[in-house]
Amino acid sequence: MEIARDLYLEERRQAILELVNREGRVSVSDLSRAFSVSEVTIRADLQALAERNLLVRTHGGAVPGSSEVSELALAMRRRRHVREKSRIGRAGAALVADGDAIFLDSSSTSLAIAYHLKQHRHVTVITNSLAVVQELLDAPAVAVVMTGGVLQRETASLVGVYGLEAVRSFNIRRGFFGAHGITVADGLTDVNAEVAEVKRPLVAMCREVVAVLDATKWGRVGVASFAALEDLTQVITTDGAHADLVAEVRSAGVEVLVV
Repeated sequence: MEIARDLYLEERRQAILELVNREGRVSVSDLSRAFSVSEVTIRADLQALAERNLLVRTHGGAVPGSSEVSELALAMRRRRHVREKSRIGRAGAALVADGDAIFLDSSSTSLAIAYHLKQHRHVTVITNSLAVVQELLDAPAVAVVMTGGVLQRETASLVGVYGLEAVRSFNIRRGFFGAHGITVADGLTDVNAEVAEVKRPLVAMCREVVAVLDATKWGRVGVASFAALEDLTQVITTDGAHADLVAEVRSAGVEVLVV
Protein backbone atom coordinates (compact mmCIF):
# COMPACT_ATOMS: atom_id res chain seq x y z
CA MET A 1 0.00 0.00 0.00
CA GLU A 2 2.00 2.96 -1.30
CA ILE A 3 0.46 6.41 -0.77
CA ALA A 4 1.72 9.93 -1.46
CA ARG A 5 2.86 11.64 1.74
CA ASP A 6 2.26 15.20 3.06
CA LEU A 7 -1.32 15.41 1.81
CA TYR A 8 -3.71 18.12 2.92
CA LEU A 9 -6.54 16.91 5.16
CA GLU A 10 -9.21 16.69 2.44
CA GLU A 11 -6.73 15.16 -0.01
CA ARG A 12 -5.87 12.47 2.55
CA ARG A 13 -9.53 11.74 3.25
CA GLN A 14 -10.29 11.47 -0.45
CA ALA A 15 -7.34 9.10 -0.84
CA ILE A 16 -8.59 7.04 2.10
CA LEU A 17 -12.05 6.81 0.54
CA GLU A 18 -10.64 5.70 -2.80
CA LEU A 19 -8.53 3.07 -1.01
CA VAL A 20 -11.51 1.74 0.96
CA ASN A 21 -13.60 1.45 -2.20
CA ARG A 22 -10.78 -0.26 -4.07
CA GLU A 23 -9.69 -2.69 -1.34
CA GLY A 24 -13.11 -3.38 0.18
CA ARG A 25 -11.77 -3.26 3.74
CA VAL A 26 -8.93 -1.33 5.39
CA SER A 27 -7.50 -1.21 8.90
CA VAL A 28 -6.58 1.82 11.00
CA SER A 29 -3.05 0.52 11.50
CA ASP A 30 -2.44 0.01 7.77
CA LEU A 31 -3.78 3.48 6.96
CA SER A 32 -1.64 5.02 9.68
CA ARG A 33 1.49 3.51 8.17
CA ALA A 34 0.47 4.31 4.60
CA PHE A 35 -0.20 8.00 5.26
CA SER A 36 2.47 8.48 7.95
CA VAL A 37 -0.01 9.91 10.44
CA SER A 38 -1.14 8.71 13.85
CA GLU A 39 -3.92 6.18 14.37
CA VAL A 40 -5.85 8.90 16.24
CA THR A 41 -5.76 11.04 13.08
CA ILE A 42 -6.92 8.12 10.92
CA ARG A 43 -9.82 7.38 13.26
CA ALA A 44 -10.88 11.02 13.01
CA ASP A 45 -10.67 10.79 9.21
CA LEU A 46 -12.77 7.64 9.14
CA GLN A 47 -15.36 9.13 11.49
CA ALA A 48 -15.65 12.25 9.34
CA LEU A 49 -16.15 10.14 6.22
CA ALA A 50 -18.65 7.90 8.02
CA GLU A 51 -20.70 10.92 9.13
CA ARG A 52 -21.03 11.85 5.45
CA ASN A 53 -22.21 8.28 4.71
CA LEU A 54 -19.21 7.73 2.43
CA LEU A 55 -17.95 4.67 4.32
CA VAL A 56 -18.84 2.60 7.37
CA ARG A 57 -16.66 2.16 10.43
CA THR A 58 -15.85 -1.39 11.53
CA HIS A 59 -13.86 -2.80 14.42
CA GLY A 60 -10.38 -1.45 13.72
CA GLY A 61 -11.04 -0.05 10.25
CA ALA A 62 -13.66 0.68 7.60
CA VAL A 63 -15.58 -0.79 4.67
CA PRO A 64 -17.28 0.91 1.66
CA GLY A 65 -20.46 2.75 2.49
CA SER A 66 -22.67 2.32 -0.54
CA SER A 67 -24.06 -1.12 0.35
CA GLU A 68 -24.32 -0.22 4.04
CA VAL A 69 -26.39 2.92 3.53
CA SER A 70 -29.01 0.86 1.72
CA GLU A 71 -29.48 -1.11 4.95
CA LEU A 72 -31.64 1.76 6.15
CA ALA A 73 -34.46 0.56 3.92
CA LEU A 74 -36.63 -1.68 6.09
CA ALA A 75 -37.75 -3.80 3.15
CA MET A 76 -34.15 -4.73 2.42
CA ARG A 77 -33.25 -5.36 6.06
CA ARG A 78 -36.19 -7.71 6.49
CA ARG A 79 -34.85 -9.93 3.70
CA ARG A 80 -31.44 -10.40 5.33
CA HIS A 81 -30.65 -13.24 7.76
CA VAL A 82 -34.33 -14.20 8.03
CA ARG A 83 -33.82 -17.48 9.88
CA GLU A 84 -31.37 -15.93 12.33
CA LYS A 85 -33.74 -13.07 13.10
CA SER A 86 -36.59 -15.50 13.63
CA ARG A 87 -34.54 -17.39 16.23
CA ILE A 88 -33.65 -14.12 17.96
CA GLY A 89 -37.29 -13.04 17.80
CA ARG A 90 -38.47 -16.24 19.43
CA ALA A 91 -35.84 -15.95 22.19
CA GLY A 92 -36.68 -12.30 22.79
CA ALA A 93 -40.40 -12.97 23.03
CA ALA A 94 -39.71 -15.78 25.52
CA LEU A 95 -38.30 -13.17 27.92
CA VAL A 96 -41.60 -11.27 27.99
CA ALA A 97 -44.09 -12.17 30.71
CA ASP A 98 -47.82 -11.51 30.55
CA GLY A 99 -48.44 -8.08 32.03
CA ASP A 100 -45.10 -6.61 30.96
CA ALA A 101 -44.63 -3.29 29.22
CA ILE A 102 -41.78 -3.48 26.70
CA PHE A 103 -40.21 -1.32 24.02
CA LEU A 104 -39.51 -2.54 20.50
CA ASP A 105 -37.44 -0.31 18.22
CA SER A 106 -37.69 0.02 14.44
CA SER A 107 -35.12 -2.68 13.65
CA SER A 108 -36.07 -5.70 11.58
CA THR A 109 -34.99 -7.93 14.48
CA SER A 110 -37.45 -6.25 16.83
CA LEU A 111 -40.08 -6.85 14.18
CA ALA A 112 -39.33 -10.57 14.51
CA ILE A 113 -39.95 -10.30 18.26
CA ALA A 114 -43.33 -8.68 17.57
CA TYR A 115 -44.29 -11.65 15.39
CA HIS A 116 -43.56 -14.08 18.22
CA LEU A 117 -45.44 -11.98 20.80
CA LYS A 118 -48.88 -12.54 19.31
CA GLN A 119 -49.85 -15.33 21.72
CA HIS A 120 -48.98 -13.26 24.79
CA ARG A 121 -51.74 -11.66 26.85
CA HIS A 122 -51.96 -8.29 28.55
CA VAL A 123 -48.59 -7.16 27.20
CA THR A 124 -48.07 -3.51 26.31
CA VAL A 125 -45.72 -2.85 23.40
CA ILE A 126 -44.33 0.66 23.09
CA THR A 127 -42.73 1.32 19.73
CA ASN A 128 -41.75 3.95 17.18
CA SER A 129 -42.06 1.40 14.36
CA LEU A 130 -44.99 1.45 11.95
CA ALA A 131 -44.05 -2.07 10.86
CA VAL A 132 -44.30 -3.36 14.45
CA VAL A 133 -47.72 -1.74 14.79
CA GLN A 134 -48.89 -3.39 11.57
CA GLU A 135 -47.50 -6.76 12.69
CA LEU A 136 -49.54 -6.58 15.90
CA LEU A 137 -52.85 -5.53 14.33
CA ASP A 138 -54.13 -9.11 14.62
CA ALA A 139 -52.96 -9.54 18.23
CA PRO A 140 -55.90 -8.08 20.24
CA ALA A 141 -54.44 -9.16 23.60
CA VAL A 142 -51.36 -7.01 23.01
CA ALA A 143 -51.81 -3.28 23.66
CA VAL A 144 -49.74 -1.04 21.38
CA VAL A 145 -48.55 2.48 22.17
CA MET A 146 -46.70 4.58 19.61
CA THR A 147 -44.19 7.30 20.34
CA GLY A 148 -44.73 10.57 18.52
CA GLY A 149 -42.37 12.13 16.01
CA VAL A 150 -41.70 12.76 12.35
CA LEU A 151 -42.14 9.98 9.82
CA GLN A 152 -38.88 8.59 8.47
CA ARG A 153 -39.90 6.59 5.43
CA GLU A 154 -36.76 4.52 4.89
CA THR A 155 -37.05 2.99 8.36
CA ALA A 156 -40.87 3.10 8.55
CA SER A 157 -40.56 4.76 11.95
CA LEU A 158 -41.17 7.97 13.87
CA VAL A 159 -38.12 9.96 14.91
CA GLY A 160 -37.57 13.06 17.05
CA VAL A 161 -36.96 13.15 20.81
CA TYR A 162 -39.88 15.54 21.40
CA GLY A 163 -42.21 12.66 20.53
CA LEU A 164 -41.18 10.64 23.59
CA GLU A 165 -43.05 12.58 26.28
CA ALA A 166 -46.13 10.36 25.94
CA VAL A 167 -44.22 7.23 27.02
CA ARG A 168 -42.23 8.61 29.96
CA SER A 169 -44.99 7.65 32.39
CA PHE A 170 -44.76 3.94 31.45
CA ASN A 171 -42.82 1.51 33.60
CA ILE A 172 -40.95 -0.20 30.77
CA ARG A 173 -39.76 -3.58 31.98
CA ARG A 174 -37.49 -4.39 29.07
CA GLY A 175 -36.39 -2.67 25.87
CA PHE A 176 -35.26 -4.54 22.75
CA PHE A 177 -32.86 -2.69 20.48
CA GLY A 178 -31.35 -3.71 17.17
CA ALA A 179 -28.11 -2.09 16.02
CA HIS A 180 -25.84 -1.68 13.05
CA GLY A 181 -23.01 -2.96 15.22
CA ILE A 182 -21.62 -3.67 18.67
CA THR A 183 -18.10 -3.15 20.03
CA VAL A 184 -16.68 -2.86 23.53
CA ALA A 185 -15.53 0.73 22.99
CA ASP A 186 -18.57 2.09 21.15
CA GLY A 187 -21.38 -0.07 22.52
CA LEU A 188 -24.42 -0.19 20.24
CA THR A 189 -24.26 2.03 17.16
CA ASP A 190 -26.52 2.97 14.25
CA VAL A 191 -25.83 4.24 10.73
CA ASN A 192 -28.63 6.79 11.11
CA ALA A 193 -27.95 9.64 13.56
CA GLU A 194 -31.66 10.54 13.86
CA VAL A 195 -32.56 6.98 14.82
CA ALA A 196 -29.74 6.89 17.37
CA GLU A 197 -30.96 10.17 18.85
CA VAL A 198 -34.36 8.60 19.54
CA LYS A 199 -32.90 5.39 20.95
CA ARG A 200 -30.65 7.04 23.56
CA PRO A 201 -33.42 8.36 25.84
CA LEU A 202 -35.47 5.21 25.30
CA VAL A 203 -32.55 3.11 26.53
CA ALA A 204 -32.57 5.20 29.70
CA MET A 205 -36.32 4.59 30.20
CA CYS A 206 -35.98 0.78 30.21
CA ARG A 207 -35.24 -1.15 33.40
CA GLU A 208 -33.49 -3.81 31.29
CA VAL A 209 -31.90 -3.28 27.88
CA VAL A 210 -31.57 -6.20 25.48
CA ALA A 211 -29.54 -5.89 22.28
CA VAL A 212 -30.87 -8.12 19.49
CA LEU A 213 -28.45 -8.61 16.63
CA ASP A 214 -27.18 -11.39 14.42
CA ALA A 215 -23.58 -12.56 14.25
CA THR A 216 -22.62 -10.20 11.42
CA LYS A 217 -23.06 -7.13 13.65
CA TRP A 218 -20.18 -7.90 16.01
CA GLY A 219 -17.19 -5.59 15.52
CA ARG A 220 -19.05 -3.13 13.31
CA VAL A 221 -19.29 0.59 14.15
CA GLY A 222 -21.95 2.94 12.82
CA VAL A 223 -22.01 6.73 12.76
CA ALA A 224 -23.65 7.26 16.16
CA SER A 225 -23.60 5.38 19.48
CA PHE A 226 -26.85 5.08 21.41
CA ALA A 227 -26.03 2.66 24.24
CA ALA A 228 -22.80 1.99 26.11
CA LEU A 229 -21.87 -1.54 27.08
CA GLU A 230 -22.70 -0.82 30.73
CA ASP A 231 -26.26 0.08 29.71
CA LEU A 232 -26.92 -3.44 28.46
CA THR A 233 -28.46 -6.27 30.43
CA GLN A 234 -28.27 -8.91 27.73
CA VAL A 235 -27.36 -9.52 24.10
CA ILE A 236 -29.25 -12.09 22.02
CA THR A 237 -27.26 -13.14 18.97
CA THR A 238 -26.60 -16.09 16.66
CA ASP A 239 -23.89 -18.65 15.97
CA GLY A 240 -20.78 -17.25 14.32
CA ALA A 241 -20.45 -14.11 16.42
CA HIS A 242 -16.83 -12.97 16.89
CA ALA A 243 -15.69 -15.19 19.79
CA ASP A 244 -13.16 -12.75 21.26
CA LEU A 245 -15.66 -9.88 21.23
CA VAL A 246 -18.35 -12.06 22.79
CA ALA A 247 -15.90 -12.97 25.56
CA GLU A 248 -15.09 -9.30 26.14
CA VAL A 249 -18.76 -8.38 26.40
CA ARG A 250 -19.39 -11.22 28.84
CA SER A 251 -16.39 -10.19 30.93
CA ALA A 252 -17.96 -6.73 31.18
CA GLY A 253 -20.91 -8.32 32.97
CA VAL A 254 -23.35 -8.50 30.04
CA GLU A 255 -25.13 -11.81 29.46
CA VAL A 256 -24.80 -13.07 25.88
CA LEU A 257 -27.38 -15.60 24.67
CA VAL A 258 -26.48 -17.41 21.44
CA VAL A 259 -29.50 -18.91 19.65
